[in-house]
Amino acid sequence: MMTEPTHVDGNAAGGAFADVLSFDVTTAMLTCAGCGHVGAFAETHVYYRGPGIVVRCPGCGDILARLVQTPTDVWLDFRGASSWRVPIPAG
Repeated sequence: MMTEPTHVDGNAAGGAFADVLSFDVTTAMLTCAGCGHVGAFAETHVYYRGPGIVVRCPGCGDILARLVQTPTDVWLDFRGASSWRVPIPAG
């Protein structure tokens, strides 16, 4: 019997975050505040079955970011990442 995966990679949430932040988040390098793991947003573990999107560290599982959209607002929580390094596109 096949089971559904519990999470997908960060590429699956890239569009939702880009809609709000206006840049391609998949190439951003995040540093986990919990374990210090540094990796691309695209490599994170994303859970999207709840009322929003939860982005977790692939190293320790701590929450790096959350995004919840309601009809009137977008709620963002980045407190689990001690930093985001965003490359500036050439041109």
